[in-house]
Amino acid sequence: MYQQMIFVNLATADVAAAKEFFTQLGFSLNPQFTTDQSACVVISDTIVVMLLGKEHYAGFTKKEIADSTRTSEVLLCLSAESREKVDELVDRALAAGGSASGETQDYGHMYGRAFDDLDGHTWEVMWMDPAAVQS
Repeated sequence: MYQQMIFVNLATADVAAAKEFFTQLGFSLNPQFTTDQSACVVISDTIVVMLLGKEHYAGFTKKEIADSTRTSEVLLCLSAESREKVDELVDRALAAGGSASGETQDYGHMYGRAFDDLDGHTWEVMWMDPAAVQS
């Protein structure tokens, strides 16, 4: 069966720093699509993030590139398998130079935290109790 994938493309001011940041979070780089102008970050089998240097990114759009440190361009949300995994990933992001974004959300059956990466893109990490979402 075909599994649809998502390739999220984000502009970065410093490709080398972005590579270091995301590998410190425990993600791997696909060397086939990683260059000095881009980093192919593998989040899962179906989620890939392309971090593109701003000049390289500009080659794919005629629009102005958002300054994600000042404006919200996108909110990215990753699921986690447990509350502990939420904390683990966000804590690694903060230790790698990211910054906390917003308040911890704890609704008992749902738990989440968020961080901004080095370029200001907001990443939410969320756990939901599977029993609470069953129909």
